[in-house]
Amino acid sequence: MKKLLFLIIAIALAATSPRLAAQNPADFTLVSATDGSKFRLSENKGKLVVLHFLLKTECPFCLKHTRSYAALSDSFPDIVQLFIKPDNREEILEWAKKLEKDDFKALPGIYIDPNARLAAEYKIPDGYQFHGQVVHYPAMIVLDGSGKEIFRYVGKNNSDRFPADKFLTKVNEWK
Repeated sequence: MKKLLFLIIAIALAATSPRLAAQNPADFTLVSATDGSKFRLSENKGKLVVLHFLLKTECPFCLKHTRSYAALSDSFPDIVQLFIKPDNREEILEWAKKLEKDDFKALPGIYIDPNARLAAEYKIPDGYQFHGQVVHYPAMIVLDGSGKEIFRYVGKNNSDRFPADKFLTKVNEWK
């Protein structure tokens, strides 16, 4: 009887644990650090959504990655790109000032992932030591028009990112 009770409790805990959630969250909402707008996945059905999980703190590779992908935005207006950082709003705004120097027509959507909850829901590995902090590895996840994951790339270090030119090739495959 005790074994059965233990098994029931273990199954119930597993079903409600955010670390054991489905790899494809049904819906999520993120708040933009730059303008306060909100992105809700369910409101973007029919579009490819690219989640760029960036590292915490100052990361020159995050800036380079964001610049290269933001430059593609005009070419693909039907693709929504979200640049996601686990920093607080003030830290992100300070980081975004470096992007403004590139004369973007508009800053790309830079969103806050408090405590990297969305990164954890998508099972992006953590444990990466970066500037004295433990963070999730840099990653890119592409969702199809129904919100289903169709592509994933997780970097091995802060400079390991999926190149924008290879992304263009993938986009043509998905169309």
